[in-house]
Amino acid sequence: MGAGNKKARYRMTAVDVFQKLFDAYVGCYRSRNAAGCASFFAKDAELYSPFGPAAKGRTAIETIHAEWLEEGGEDKVIEVVQAGIDGQIGWCLATFREGTTDDGTSLNVLYRQPDGGWLIRQCSLNETP
Repeated sequence: MGAGNKKARYRMTAVDVFQKLFDAYVGCYRSRNAAGCASFFAKDAELYSPFGPAAKGRTAIETIHAEWLEEGGEDKVIEVVQAGIDGQIGWCLATFREGTTDDGTSLNVLYRQPDGGWLIRQCSLNETP
């Protein structure tokens, strides 16, 4: 069996799927694109954070990202450490790091879209002391 056949059988895990999504999100974050960051969230998404008030809806999520991005973000890193998918719903636990002071975890609930992509519906950030 050639290497091509092995590759054809490879299936992305839930961690792979959501890491790819968060890598694209980090790309927007590092380029200070608040609208791009918000585009990874559902229109009625909710984001809870110790870094500011709750943001409900994509517009509010874009606004809070614009505020965060004023402080930098060129070195943001997100690593998905656990994830699962059950039909049209997914979840992931990720760690994040930005600079030397902002570290933490995020727990996310995601919904599969009609095009097969995923959008974040709920996100809860927790700061690591």
